[in-house]
This record gives sequence, structure tokens and C-alpha cells, in this order.
Amino acid sequence: MAWYEKALFYHIYPLGLTGAPMKNDYAAPVHRLRKLEKWIGHIRSLGCTALYIGPLFESVGHGYETTDYRKVDSRLGDNADLKAFVQKCHESGLRVVLDAVFNHTGRDFFAFRDIREHREESRYLGWYRNVNFYGNNEFNDGFSYDNWGGYDLLAKLNLNNPEVRDYLLDTVRFWVKEFDIDGLRLDAADVLDFDFMRALRSLADGVKEDFWLMGEVIHGDYSRWANDRTLHSVTNYHLHKALYSAHNDHNYFEIAHTVRRQKDMGGGLLFYTFVDNHDVERIASKLRDRACFLPVHVLLYTLPGIPSLYYGSEFGIEGRKERYSDASLRPALDLDALLSQPNAYLEIIRALGKVYGRESALWYGDYRELLLTTGKYAFARGDVIVTVNNEERGADFDLPADSPMTGALSGRRVSPEGGTAHIRLDGCGGEIWIPEKDGRTVYEPIRHEIPKEAPSAAPPEIREPRRAAGKPPEEMTVEELQAEVLARLAANGPVTDRMRRDVHDNVYRDSLINWVKSFR
Repeated sequence: MAWYEKALFYHIYPLGLTGAPMKNDYAAPVHRLRKLEKWIGHIRSLGCTALYIGPLFESVGHGYETTDYRKVDSRLGDNADLKAFVQKCHESGLRVVLDAVFNHTGRDFFAFRDIREHREESRYLGWYRNVNFYGNNEFNDGFSYDNWGGYDLLAKLNLNNPEVRDYLLDTVRFWVKEFDIDGLRLDAADVLDFDFMRALRSLADGVKEDFWLMGEVIHGDYSRWANDRTLHSVTNYHLHKALYSAHNDHNYFEIAHTVRRQKDMGGGLLFYTFVDNHDVERIASKLRDRACFLPVHVLLYTLPGIPSLYYGSEFGIEGRKERYSDASLRPALDLDALLSQPNAYLEIIRALGKVYGRESALWYGDYRELLLTTGKYAFARGDVIVTVNNEERGADFDLPADSPMTGALSGRRVSPEGGTAHIRLDGCGGEIWIPEKDGRTVYEPIRHEIPKEAPSAAPPEIREPRRAAGKPPEEMTVEELQAEVLARLAANGPVTDRMRRDVHDNVYRDSLINWVKSFR
């Protein structure tokens, strides 16, 4: 079994966590990466065995507009800082996966600067997609080019160009040799060239044992990107949406349907599961009843997949997405201050980390659905049984079982009668039931009191966009693409307010284009 198949990830956005300036003046390095060394022990105390961190390399702003792929962002420090940090992670037992932004570069990247300076005479014209000197861009350069998401700040690379491909593959080799990293998370993988991903997979298979490739993919059939020839895994946005909305809408059928569909989609593949990250609102802000933090995370740790925590969410902090800024999702945090006070959220996360690390059935045990209603959900992973309840009132479960079981979170013992276990869960409850067998771990019960009051926030007004019938997706505006997605969703069945809100919140053009194309 490869290390990533049983990994529990922690996700850090370093520019935010370290409090780096939002604009890079390319001055002398400020060694903020060193601040993260104290987080290593905390991460391990949560049971995490791997760290996804990024972006890390020189850029002008948020990190995804790369200026130099082989130089650590001067706001974070220098290459020696990253090398030392990865070494300390490895010494503690953490694998390290970096962000790889290979779909586009920033405008300060050397090849793009050369085009701006030498125009038609630049030898790097072929490094970018559709450079056109009869057009223009928002920076008034006197030429146009393909970008990502409608942002001219992010110039799209031509991954069909052998020079570009070789440069990026050599960059991966450099990262492995220089920093000894263990894998990559590919930004905007849903719009990456498939031939390039196949070349990257070939490199990964030889550059280091069990070198892992995970791609950011939002919509569509994930097996197009995750398979034996391209990537090992992709971000599981389908399950992410189901995990919080199934609790807000009291509808566990949404989660169960997603799991069934993905079993058919990916076979034995494990997708990267999460409840929040640097691009979406914090789970504590999304839940209408914060008490559901417990069942949401029980499911995160026990459903098939590779679970991940986003920095700070283990403390139950909030963060809401803003229309033109993600800064509130990526805050600077004081670890000592956060740890100085008792925290029920943190207690839950630490307990779940212990269970995940000790129960191998949660890594590779077969998934079997045992009970499903709108408010109750039970399934088995191997010989471990999981029960969750999304209602405010308690719930009773009658489940098949042939031996006594102990709840890993509550310490309660259940003895089956006539092949049936009678289980009672509190409102917004969740439990992982471990069969009592010789040598099986006995867990200490947790004590938690999560407030049931939901964060007060009125849902955003959803404006119905106008559809542009007859246009190919590539020629549509963001608003027209949103309208097209809504129209195609409506053709397949009722469109709920939650579905409309998900479409409204997606303002990324390439993602919307792929969403439109995913409909059959």
C-alpha cells in the first residue's frame, strides 16, 4: 500500500498563514516559512501524516501567478528555508506535497516578459496560447493571449510546446532533488492538457518511489483525470458539496448517492476529500447548525477517500467567501493563542485522527451501506460500522452485527441481540463502532459541547443570469455560462436554491466551460 492511500492530510496556504503581504515587491527574503516549524508538532498531534502546502514559489500576489518556479517566494524566505522545512516535516513523519501551477504563469515570468519586450521577435511566442498582436489585453500591452478564468494576470501556457513541457518536467525534477518533496497538487488540473499529464505521470513513476499526483478538478467524471495513465487522485468537490449540504438540508441521500456514483466512476481510486480549503468557505460558516461539525467530520474520516483538514478549521474558525477576495479564507493565525484555550472542535479532530490512524479498515475496507434515511445514515468499512444523525433530536439505529462493539468517540458499548445492534445517537451525533476483538485499541471518550446556534448570515440574493442559446461555451461570458449550466440542470430535474447558489458562486470561466461540457 502506497503512503498516500492511508494518509491524513493537513493543508496550509502559507502566504496567508504567515501573514505575508498581499503584494510582492521582490525585495530581500523575509523568512516567514520558519514560522511554520512550530506547526509541525501540532499537525502531527492531529494524527496527520501528510502536508499539502502551497503555493510557495515567487509570484506577484496570491501565489498562483508564478514569476519563478525555482525560487521560493521572497515573502516566505528562500530555497534553504523550504529545504529545511521539508526535512523537519520528514523527520516528524510528515510527507510533503507542493502546489504545482502549470496551467498558467504570471506576467513577470521570464518568457512572458520577453514577449512584452521583444513582441513579434520573441523566441517565446510559442510558450503561450494564442498570442495575437492584432488584439489587446487589460494591461494595454498591444497584444492578446489566452488566460485562465478571464484574468489577464494569469497567462495560459502552451503545454503542447515541447520546450514548455520539458521546462516544467525539469522543474519537477529540480523540486525533488532540491527539496525532496513527495508529490504535487496540480492547480487547475481540469483544464490541463492530457498529454502533458500523461508525461508528468511517466516522470512521477520514476522520479521517486510513490511520488503522488493529485489534481484540482471541480466538475465532471473524475476518472477522466484520475486513472493509471494520468493522475493518482483529484479533489473531490462532489463529495465536498454533499457533506455540508446534506446536513443543512437534512438529506443524507445526497451523500449516499455521491458515494455510489463515485464507486462506479473510480473503481478502486481514492479521491482527495475535504470539507473546506483555500477557495471555499470554512465549514463552521457553511453549517446552519454548528453541532453538525461532528457528523460532518465523522464522515470525512470514514467515507472512502483521502481526508484532508484545512489549517485552522480544527479550531472551528469561520471564513466567508467574498466576491472579489479570498483573504478571509486565508488568514494569519497565532497557533499559541489558539491552543491556549480549551476547544471542543479541536478535541473532536484529535480523536478522529487517532481512530483513522489505528483502524486500517478506514483506509481500504469495503464500503457497504447499511441504513439510509434523510436524517440517518449507517455504513460499514470492513468490520467497522459508522453511524451519523443530522437531526436535532436523537435517533435509533437497528443494524446487523455479530459481536459487541465500542464507540471510539463516546466509549459506549453495544451488545447485539439476535444479530442486531440497537444503537442510539444524540441529535447531530456521529460514532465509529469498533468490534471488540483481541488486540483492538480501546479509545478514550471525548467530551465536547459544540454550540448549536448557526452563524447568522442571510443567503446571497441569486440573480438569474441570461442564457446565450446557440453560442459555443468558449465564446460565452461567465454570466452566460452560469445560465447554460442552470438550463442543463433544469433539463435533468428540479433545480434547488442550493444548486442555484452553487452555480452563482462559481465565477471561474474555465470551470464553468468544463461544467457545461460535462452534460451529455
